[in-house]
Amino acid sequence: MVTPPHPLPMHTTADTIRQWLDQHHITEIECLIPDMAGQARGKIVPRHKYDPAQGLRLPIAVLEMTVTGAYPEQDFVPVADPDMRLVPDAATLRLVPWAKEPTAQIIHDCLHFDGTPVELSPRNVLRRILAQYERDGLQPIVAPEMEFYLVQIEPDEDIPLRPPIGRTQRTEAGMQSFSIDAVNEYDDIFDVIYDWCEAQGLQLDTLIHEMGTAQMEINLDHGEPLALADQVFLFKRTVREVAIRHRMYATFMAKPMQGQPGSAMHIHQSVVDAASGRNIFSLPDGQPSPEFFHFIGGLQAYLPAATAFFAPYVNSYRRLSRYTAAPINLSWGYDNRTCGLRVPQSSPEHRRIENRLAGVDVNPYLAIAASLACGLLGMRERLQPSAPLTGSAYEQPHQLPRHLDDAVERLLTCTPLAELFGEHFLRTYAAIKDAEYREFFDVISPWERRFLLLSV
Repeated sequence: MVTPPHPLPMHTTADTIRQWLDQHHITEIECLIPDMAGQARGKIVPRHKYDPAQGLRLPIAVLEMTVTGAYPEQDFVPVADPDMRLVPDAATLRLVPWAKEPTAQIIHDCLHFDGTPVELSPRNVLRRILAQYERDGLQPIVAPEMEFYLVQIEPDEDIPLRPPIGRTQRTEAGMQSFSIDAVNEYDDIFDVIYDWCEAQGLQLDTLIHEMGTAQMEINLDHGEPLALADQVFLFKRTVREVAIRHRMYATFMAKPMQGQPGSAMHIHQSVVDAASGRNIFSLPDGQPSPEFFHFIGGLQAYLPAATAFFAPYVNSYRRLSRYTAAPINLSWGYDNRTCGLRVPQSSPEHRRIENRLAGVDVNPYLAIAASLACGLLGMRERLQPSAPLTGSAYEQPHQLPRHLDDAVERLLTCTPLAELFGEHFLRTYAAIKDAEYREFFDVISPWERRFLLLSV
């Protein structure tokens, strides 16, 4: 087991980073930034070539790429294709547990050379929303829950995915929700996941078997949103690496297999008073506060326009369909899992709202930022939610975009979200999603060839 990294306070000096690197005998450094899809971009640098005081350079256009590596038709970065500065965030300094040689990984912030944040950086977008909370004397708290599938390795993307073979040399039969024995089929994988996450300081909570065949869920402890987004970003890298080393894939697609449930990243969120630490969702007598209801009202009002952040790909909308244990509307209820917005049973000091809209395919920085932005607008505008639902929300009408093209159109027409996120970022993100949608739409599916080729 790899020794866990020593925690570092925020805003540590370059000398402190150097001391940490020396202490761990680091030979290489993975200098990372999350791109618009949440993928790790950056450079791998030999230790003797890395100067934390100077950082690195990378083209700004990296943040304009689609998930396929293409670009929108319109340029949203200068035509000269300039660089940006990558400045290390010392709080993200960690070991790479799977590396053969002592290797560090550091998430970097993206800055212009005048020191201002790059508007297209997802990490900077989340910082921008958190600054709005700070302006109001508030501190949001989040806890993500991540679902994912383990599947057999299949290099041919035209062949449907299949569940992996476990330690009994069999694949799962039927749904195995909350089955301990089904999880134990993959004990070797989860032992390594927990070890490697501990080595990186990723605060894992519970592990369960979800509804789907070889579908798992791992929760992270609650905490500060930027730190939790970083942990989700690193967690996905870790789980994929562990699975490959055990001769299978781990996939965070929202809907990877026909006939199986989709995978979500539920976001539990609350807000505390920055000065006192008091949960503002509860009154002193323990009853729900006006801010609690306003936050729900904001989610109901603005999540339809923000859906492109929670369902960022064409595949995402296969999950958001009726009777698939995923939300199709924004009803809310107390301990009601059919609702898009669920309020779990809890003590007043832990009162929180669970946003169940996001698929696990999201960029965690943008999904958390969007959820917090919608709630913040609700509190500022003092929006009132609908009445809590006690029945099934699956019987209610659709309230969300049905496909990516619709979601992008709604996003572009929402002025309050544009003001919070920045007009330039919003238009760039929409152009990226539009480019991805057009690229997908050019592909002819097996269904079309099977049923239309000789029948119409």
